[in-house]
Order: sequence, then structure tokens, then C-alpha cells
Amino acid sequence: MRTFAAFLLALPLLAQDPAALLEAKLMERLRQIDQRFNGVMGLAIVDLSTGKVLSLNGDLVTAQASLIKVPILAAAFQKIESGGLALDQKVELTEKDKAGGSGTLDARLGPQPLALTVEELLTLMIRDSDNTATNKIIALVGMDSVNQLMAQLGLRSTRLRRIMMDSAAARRNEENTSTPLEMARLFEFIYRERLISRNASRRMIEIMKLVQADFRAALPRGTVSASKPGAVPGVRTEAGIVFLEGRPYILSVMCSLVEGNTSPIRDVVEEVHSYFVRIAQSNRYGHRVSEPIY
Repeated sequence: MRTFAAFLLALPLLAQDPAALLEAKLMERLRQIDQRFNGVMGLAIVDLSTGKVLSLNGDLVTAQASLIKVPILAAAFQKIESGGLALDQKVELTEKDKAGGSGTLDARLGPQPLALTVEELLTLMIRDSDNTATNKIIALVGMDSVNQLMAQLGLRSTRLRRIMMDSAAARRNEENTSTPLEMARLFEFIYRERLISRNASRRMIEIMKLVQADFRAALPRGTVSASKPGAVPGVRTEAGIVFLEGRPYILSVMCSLVEGNTSPIRDVVEEVHSYFVRIAQSNRYGHRVSEPIY
């Protein structure tokens, strides 16, 4: 009788979910990538079909490099929605505005003013990761506005503390920071069209779809993503939305104390995408019931 009772108690353990086992294997492979990596890595995943969140070192506060430009983008659209700024508003820049680093705008600037619209500056900031455009947007929006918006969203570690290429501020630990979980949450607000407004969220996604970085390189051809990467010495980051048919998801990866130019981000993207493709193609019992998707 005791043996039979023990068997009955064990039944819930025996009736395991194939998707849960596959998820456990995914997390183990991600831990292995982390162990092989020579720096420190944190990541967060959001299944946008179920709302489930997975993370590895998800609360790791990390320097953002150019990934901080997504919170700046959000604050810019907040000001646009409130009427304090307009997408077609002209902004003048001269060679005094040059920030250096990534981007293409510096080569176009000379002693004579160059007039660009706010929309052009936002596109340059995200698509080309242009630091000069970013600093001009920060000046228009205000650093405090970025941080106030992040605080309102409950993103306590996501902070803009310096303009782009301010190495003196970085040496004083005045760093632009976030965590994998917080950045994933920000992208979820955007995906669900709850950030600022439906129109603002959609415009932000369209701009981020122009980005060509590790996410796009690691995904199968034709897979649509909206992301933003970042890179400074010792730091590699990228976060974004992958619009996988039937199973869209968010991935946020942050690496610090990186030695050289190594980065595990593409390996992470490949593992996570493979997992979601199999889940999207299969029913709850693991039977593949749809044609291959990307």
C-alpha cells in the first residue's frame, strides 16, 4: 500500500511538460555560454505570447554604451506627444556639436550650420548610433526628462548620467546604466504599445527595425527584429524585439568586463531563437504541427 501511495505522489513529477524540459535545456546552454565567456554576462528573455520571463544575472547593473539611446528615444517621443517638440522641427548643428565616436554626422558638419529635423536626428541616433545626433537630442529633451520617465516606468537602475563620449564623466563612475530585466521591460512597454502612446510606440519600433547589428546577423534571413546595440571598451550590449511568426519575443543581453572584441551575443541569439522556433512549430506535447518558420 505504501509503495502504491508513493507512486501516486510521484505521478505529477513523471508527467513532465516537454516545453518546460526544453526551456531548462535552453537555460543550461545559456549558462554554458556564460561560463565560456571571458567577461560577465546577464540576459533576460520575454515570451510575448505568454508573458513569461527568463533571466540569467537579470539584475546585473551594466554600463549601456549606445543601448541607453532607447530610453533617450522614449523621452524624445514623450516630449513630442506633449507638444514640446515636433518630428519635423528643424535643428541646426555646426562643427562645434561634434561628439566623435560612432555615427556619420560629424563628417557632414562644418562652420556653416546644417539643419536637420528631429526625426532625422532620432533616426541617426538609433540606426547609425550617431553620438552627435544623440547629444543634440539630449540637449533638446533634457537628461532629467529621460530619468523621470524611467522612474515612472519603475526602471530604477536605468539612468542617463552623462552625454555620449564624455570619458571624464565615465572615469568618475558617472555611467549610463540599466539591467537586462529592466531593458527587456522597456521593450515590452514599446511592443505592447503602452509607452507614451500607440503611435509613439509604433514609430519607435519602425526606427529600431532599421538597425543592422548582432541580432540581425544571427537571425535567419527574413526574420524581422527591432533592436539597439551598444559597444564601448569592456562592454557589449544589445536588446530588442524579434517578430517571430506565432511566437514573438524580447531578448536583452549585456556584457561587461569584456576582454578584447569578444562577444557572446550572437551565440545567445542563435540559441534563444532556435528555442522559440521549436516552441512556435509544436503543440503542447511536442508534435511539430506547422511548417518551418523564421
